[in-house]
Amino acid sequence: MSDADSKRRLATLALGAIGVVYGDIGTSPLYTLQTTLSHDGMHPTPESIYGVLSLIFWAQIIVVSLKYVTFIMRADNKGEGGIMALMALALRAVRDKPRTRWLLAIVGIFGASLFYGDGVITPAISVLSAVEGVKVAAPGLAHWIVPVTAVILFFLFAVQRHGTEHVGRMFGPVMVIWFITIAVLGGRMVLDNPHVLYAINPMYGVRFFFTHGVKAYIALGGVVLALTGAEALYADMGHFGKRPIRLAWFNFVLPALILNYFGQGALLLAHPDAIDNPFFKTVPSVLLYPMIALATAATVIASQAVISGAFSMTREAMSLGYSPRMPVVHTSREMSGQIFVPWVNSFLLVMVLVAVIGFRSSDSLSAAYGIAVTGTMTITTVLALFVARHQWRWSMPVVIIAGTVLLIIDMSFFTANLIKVEYGGWFPLVLGLAVFIVMTTWRRGRELVVREIKQGGLALVPFIENITEHPPLRVPGTAAFLTANQNSVPHALLHNLKHNKVLHERNVMLTVEVLETPVADAEERIHLTTMDGNFYGLELRFGFAEDPNIPLALSRCAKSGLPFDLMDTTFFLSRENVVADKRRPGMALWRDRLFAFMSRNALPATAFFQIPGNRLIELGTQVEI
Repeated sequence: MSDADSKRRLATLALGAIGVVYGDIGTSPLYTLQTTLSHDGMHPTPESIYGVLSLIFWAQIIVVSLKYVTFIMRADNKGEGGIMALMALALRAVRDKPRTRWLLAIVGIFGASLFYGDGVITPAISVLSAVEGVKVAAPGLAHWIVPVTAVILFFLFAVQRHGTEHVGRMFGPVMVIWFITIAVLGGRMVLDNPHVLYAINPMYGVRFFFTHGVKAYIALGGVVLALTGAEALYADMGHFGKRPIRLAWFNFVLPALILNYFGQGALLLAHPDAIDNPFFKTVPSVLLYPMIALATAATVIASQAVISGAFSMTREAMSLGYSPRMPVVHTSREMSGQIFVPWVNSFLLVMVLVAVIGFRSSDSLSAAYGIAVTGTMTITTVLALFVARHQWRWSMPVVIIAGTVLLIIDMSFFTANLIKVEYGGWFPLVLGLAVFIVMTTWRRGRELVVREIKQGGLALVPFIENITEHPPLRVPGTAAFLTANQNSVPHALLHNLKHNKVLHERNVMLTVEVLETPVADAEERIHLTTMDGNFYGLELRFGFAEDPNIPLALSRCAKSGLPFDLMDTTFFLSRENVVADKRRPGMALWRDRLFAFMSRNALPATAFFQIPGNRLIELGTQVEI
């Protein structure tokens, strides 16, 4: 690729990153200063304005620029990012320490669960804050804000099934216009009052804590709103790459955000009464309605990024065994990452509408927002430190110093938001806890089911020896038996032999394994073991970001010495009917029942593995846990 083509591709990816990655953090100026300087006894005095602006500026530099863009984005799992990919990377780094792996898995799952809370709050607060511009343009229409927001959100979720392939092409240009506009609006105010730039001095932030005490600490719960969306920089790394995301941040997004925040501060220094909506009061009256329309478009784009992230995380959780199987619809022939998960879409829509109708304003929602964001940020730091120590081989003093600095900042933001639990912060915590219970229950339940199947199974090698000595009737073709244990006889094989009194000419014990990497390497995808009596052990391995397509994988087995004719292959699967039994050790009875309910309603494994129904025989078996 020539230098010109390389630069053109870099520019295209950077434009896409501006549209998809920075939508959430790019719309935070709509509500951050308004929330921080008008709640918890705070007022827009010169001291508080300079102090909050200084905190916002240095939070953008330390948390976003240094922590995420420079440090966290180094922890790529074969190019993929996000908390699930980071958790898999951390688990791989400590694979020889089972207790540490268990602890990291719990922490990572809880961080992923909080992300769903973010996926609910982000669309609600973003679209609501944009529509609230109507109060500035026409105060008499304020009672229409919640209904209009609900309608916009309903249509946003309704179009998800069509995918973002075509809409995505609009994201970049719209967000470029957005960032240029907010930069110009902020720069115009800064020119009128350039003294506001003194807030770049970190001493104003330090002085803010000394003069305001506890109020300043509580104000951190509002300052963190300027960082919402920082996790998206890392989560979307696999779509755009590190360099385009970094280029867009340092050269375009960061300057625009700083200009707008300082512009709002300059306005408040001159007109403290503008605190009811400082963002829209920086807009000339003649441009107010176009700005409301642009802000609404920008917040819809910001919401789209979080919703798509929830779809991707759900697919990864299913592959890693932390979520029940659900239908996944691919919305693009070119981009495998563009997917639609109907059940998750419906769940998010209901929760977002509940949040909008229940909280009714962006001010009220801001208390709920910070908990999910800061919780995920803290967990990301912990996981990244484990990767730095065990995989990058950083020395312990360096890890301690870096961890101390980053965790003090993260925990300061998190504990400042904990104060707001009773005012709305409970909402994402309850939501995250519910998702956490579902994910851990499914994981533990599958482990119990596999354990029961293994305990009740016959050893495979003696079985094959017996079959060789007393051969039953053989019929032409290949039988593939899906099993979780290569060392025991699949229940489906025993049922077939018992009831039909025959065996196929070739019998394949087929196991699917999902790796802790996003994409499996070519040499590790297929592992074949040849046994006596024309029996084979076949392990197919997939990455957690891949779709486990068994027929496609089998078509590639000829190179390993086991060619498949799918028209002459029959797939056998034991479908477990899970029954909760309080007499058996395992989980609490209510969790056993929850798992049994999820198991009955989960997408069948055959559909998840894309096995054609006309080549499938399912045999039921009851499993007590």
